[in-house]
Amino acid sequence: MNTLSPEEIAAGWQLLFDGKTLDGWRASDAPGSFSVKDGAIVVRGPRSHLFYVGLVQQHDFKNFELRVDVQTFPKANSGVYFHTKWQEVGWPDLGYEVQVNNSHSDPSRTGGLWGVQDFPRVIAPDGQWFTLTVHVEGKHVTTFVGTEKTADYTEESPLVRRKELEHRFLASGTFALQGHDPESEVHFRNIRVKVLP
Repeated sequence: MNTLSPEEIAAGWQLLFDGKTLDGWRASDAPGSFSVKDGAIVVRGPRSHLFYVGLVQQHDFKNFELRVDVQTFPKANSGVYFHTKWQEVGWPDLGYEVQVNNSHSDPSRTGGLWGVQDFPRVIAPDGQWFTLTVHVEGKHVTTFVGTEKTADYTEESPLVRRKELEHRFLASGTFALQGHDPESEVHFRNIRVKVLP
């Protein structure tokens, strides 16, 4: 857990989380919403976002494949942002959010691109670990929950967005884990990335 095999290392995979500390990560709003327990980042508490600010790729990723093992609990709502940027307060202004939600009242389920290409079904129930994959090349994004594709999106031009998403577009940037509200609990582990040309 939170390690890479020699084959993965040879293929270019790099870990973003050491399984023990939040080194290389920085929390906004309410840092107490994030902790480490049993090799996982535990997200539970008031709204906050945990941004990757570590040394891999100088925390600036454009084309990549990201894989994260996730476990949700009842009423959890979270997300994995990409192409975003550190900000001290509020919901991230930049980048896309891959939804993590298997039983919250929000109908957008795990694996969809929130507000852009939502996914309507639950694939992995609460309490079950699953792998969330995000693949970005150029203007094309695909996401998977386990082996099931949950989004296949090509960013259009000109960009058509509702107002609150008008600054979220594909460019480059870092990753962030979302703490949505005090009733949400989500665990993340085995956070690894492969940079693509």
